Amino acid sequence: MHYVFRIEEDISFMKPTFISMDKNSAKFSIEFSAEEFESAIVDVYKATKGRYAIDGFRKGKAPRRLIETHYGEDIFFEDAINNLFSNHYPSALDELKLNVIDRPNAEFSDIEKGKAFTITITVDVYPKFEVKEYKGVEIDKVEANITEEEVSKELSALQKRNSRMVIVDRPAKEGDTLLIDYAGFVGDNQFEDGTAERYPLMIGSDTFIPGFEEQLIGAASGEEKEVKVIFPSEYHSEELAGKEAIFKCKVHEIKEEELPELNDDFAKDVSEYDTLDELKNETRERLEISAKVYAENRMKNAVLEKVNDANDIDVPNVMIEDEIDSMVNEFDQQLKSQGLSIDQYFGYLKKDAVEFRAELKEEAKKKVKTRMILSKIADQESIVASDEEADKELETVAQQYKMELAQVKEMLSQDYIQFIKRDIVLKKAIELVYENAKII
Repeated sequence: MHYVFRIEEDISFMKPTFISMDKNSAKFSIEFSAEEFESAIVDVYKATKGRYAIDGFRKGKAPRRLIETHYGEDIFFEDAINNLFSNHYPSALDELKLNVIDRPNAEFSDIEKGKAFTITITVDVYPKFEVKEYKGVEIDKVEANITEEEVSKELSALQKRNSRMVIVDRPAKEGDTLLIDYAGFVGDNQFEDGTAERYPLMIGSDTFIPGFEEQLIGAASGEEKEVKVIFPSEYHSEELAGKEAIFKCKVHEIKEEELPELNDDFAKDVSEYDTLDELKNETRERLEISAKVYAENRMKNAVLEKVNDANDIDVPNVMIEDEIDSMVNEFDQQLKSQGLSIDQYFGYLKKDAVEFRAELKEEAKKKVKTRMILSKIADQESIVASDEEADKELETVAQQYKMELAQVKEMLSQDYIQFIKRDIVLKKAIELVYENAKII
């Protein structure tokens, strides 16, 4: 007999009986007496008798015996069993000190009116282990030096972001942006989607068919020019794939990028500084901070890799599958932000969801294992997160949405706040391992 059960509030009851532990799967039983079963049936009858219509009685007034005769003796069994399980399961976990990570699987003995019955429960539990070798881990130092070349490169990028396009009266060259009309022909036939007017094309952008852009080098403003190309054999349009084509083009204007001069005036225009030297110094300091964070993160990752390798943990498959679910959902959201669906992605790569999940399994297992290790280190080191630390994290959310901290806390569930605290604890565990590492 199979029943669907719900998990609700805790009620005290007799001790559960532990049966066995197989890897990360615990098995135990709970026995209910005939009197407990009868009491649960009476409670269900009182709560649900209004649902049943019996001739000669108004709804809710029919005796239990008549309802059972009319609808079957076991009419109240399922709800009674659900209630017994829901009320006693949490207490059983507390009594046996089991930290479960999945929904339980329950098997029932024969269930008859007036007789005791037993529920045998199998459930995946969080593995018990101790983390070793997490202090004094040796790692190589990652340098965080910034060169003058990197500073110059950053200033050049800033210079380029503040450039402007100006019309020039000379033949086109690499890097210029041309405003062109074009019409594509295969033989004497003009093909569909091969026409545009006043299209801006940067020579060297490689956005057109190979060989197209290079043939516009040397063209003058107002000039008409034929460009001959061969479509790639794997071109998305089967009608054009591998075909030779001619594009009749007209160049309307030629523009080149004009960069501002790197001087004190430039520094004043693009920043809060009065001189180029001040802007350079700020750029160097910013890059050094970024490089230091990058180097530190690399060393933290190196420490975690070594601790991960030093500890052999049986990671429960259900936790790996949950992590894969999260990774797939996150990837799906990224695709949607780009206007794609995950099914379209699978179609492009000629793979399915099963293959995709299989590819993610090792990475998911590593992520779960690392979190398990950090969580256990936090336990071993008595690391906790205070309400004040959680509030500091929530303050960032409040500022992001221009709200008061109290409003944010009122909107968020306690589960979410506990999630934030767990995240703080894991970060503290990472810092502890890193601070105790030997950096060579």
